Amino acid sequence: MAMTNSKTQGFIEPTWDKWKQNAITVAGGNGQGQELNQLNGPIGIFIDKKKSIIIADWMNHRIVQWKYNAKEGNIIADRNRMHQLDLPTDVIVDQQSHSIIIADQGNRRVIQYSNQTQQILIDNIGCCGLAMDKYGFLYVSDGKKNEVRRWKMGEYNSEGIVIAGGNGQGNQLNQLNYPTFIFVDENQSVYVSDWNNHRVMKWRKDAKEGKVVVGGNGRGENLNQLWFPRGLFVDHLCQIYVADYGNHRVMRWCEGKEQGEIIVGGNDERNQLKYPRGLSFDDEGNLYVTESFNHRIVKFEILL
Repeated sequence: MAMTNSKTQGFIEPTWDKWKQNAITVAGGNGQGQELNQLNGPIGIFIDKKKSIIIADWMNHRIVQWKYNAKEGNIIADRNRMHQLDLPTDVIVDQQSHSIIIADQGNRRVIQYSNQTQQILIDNIGCCGLAMDKYGFLYVSDGKKNEVRRWKMGEYNSEGIVIAGGNGQGNQLNQLNYPTFIFVDENQSVYVSDWNNHRVMKWRKDAKEGKVVVGGNGRGENLNQLWFPRGLFVDHLCQIYVADYGNHRVMRWCEGKEQGEIIVGGNDERNQLKYPRGLSFDDEGNLYVTESFNHRIVKFEILL
């Protein structure tokens, strides 16, 4: 089975276990700004097969690509007349159509960008996180409606189907409270970072309610707690990786266990992680994390 990162149609084999604890800056890191070597509050990221990093550069209202070992990024889409992006939160690459799909949150829409052309796929949605499964279904979390919906490829004129939440704001098993990042596994189960409930939920395909798989023990820094979870990834062993935003760490939980383990960060946010948001892996198992408040993307190299 091929690699790929947290949001592609493929899934990685979990052949890695530990990472170097010293972060390497691979995008941004030159202060807050809008120059090509800077970022401004980046959120979602996507790592392609060439190790290019595609970034939702949130407060710069743009999508930028940093090629492997590049000193600066190049703008794919921004706030100019054609694209008119406003606070984009997430980005994925559709491998089938070789296009980029953007959660254009400020404009309340999901757009597809390909070959210098732009198409609105979904309108009037409080979009936050994006995912696509191996069958080409697109999943979007809606923080305003506290739900995740799914659309069939090419049928975006429909309302989509609610596959998680949709029962009002709350902390019951059939509810969410501001869902952010999402991950879809090969069985079409959807994992949701349930931000204000400090937990990660798993909704099996066609389920009427979800299951708490990470956290759910209130806000806190213990190993059985989260503090505003964000980026998500799940491997073949059902190990769940989550960017634990308020605790300045990335956690790994085995589904069914009572607590998780810290894999990076969590000690001193000044020289490690500070408010991690996005999360992804490359095909070698190197871990990439978005540090919005340090305006950079960092890489933690795999220990072989």
